Amino acid sequence: MRTPLHHILSVVGPQKEIMSSTSPDRRSTPKFTPVNVGRTSYAIVDQIKQFIRDGELKAGDRLPNERDLCQQFGVSRVTVREALRILEANGLVEVRVGAQGGSFLTSPSAELVGDNLAHLLSLSPITGTAATEARLAFEVAILPLVMKYATDDDIAALRAIVAESKDLENEGRYSTEMSAAFHVRLAACAHNGAVEVLMRSFYGPILTSLTEAKAAAPVMGMRGIQEHDDIIDAVEARDLERASAIMTEHLGRTADRIRLLEGDE
Repeated sequence: MRTPLHHILSVVGPQKEIMSSTSPDRRSTPKFTPVNVGRTSYAIVDQIKQFIRDGELKAGDRLPNERDLCQQFGVSRVTVREALRILEANGLVEVRVGAQGGSFLTSPSAELVGDNLAHLLSLSPITGTAATEARLAFEVAILPLVMKYATDDDIAALRAIVAESKDLENEGRYSTEMSAAFHVRLAACAHNGAVEVLMRSFYGPILTSLTEAKAAAPVMGMRGIQEHDDIIDAVEARDLERASAIMTEHLGRTADRIRLLEGDE
């Protein structure tokens, strides 16, 4: 699988401390500047993020110790520790204890980035119609990647979701979470970190749209599950045209039901 978000943070193998050296094969230590704004911890975070974006800091690098950071930023240890906690919460730093410990830069996982995006989307006024229309454009567009990279294990995982979905539907316990799980797992078959992150970020809106669709047409569950099964067959056969047609029908019908429920023309 390709490394998630390789265009944002490059994982550089074994962890290494940032060295200050004039040797051409070593990067020099970034020159942090003193901060004097109201929320100094966030100013520190912003500087470190900028060095990451510029490529001067990379995943695996060890930041200077607290004392050095305090001197460079011109702040107290309390402020430096608060900044490190913020970076750690954002998945950018891992703090280790012991003789070989310190603050190491890390690459945020697809799950963490997706969760953060999902949180932002949940605070936005996104309607079920808008979410489903966006899904339709996105999920059909990623099918070529799914066709190219889906493995036997991926197919087996998708079939397991469908089998469980059918059992739950027959027992009257099928939930929209199962449908969302199928679509998220299908996107993971692309083996592309950016695709997986974006799909995970839609998890909340997906559940919203599916819940609204179920309210509009409660008896449509088994039809949707069967379409999931048909999509798997098309992926396994590497039949892009058929998979695209099924997905378009599948999500298009959901969008139509939500649109009627929300009173859109």
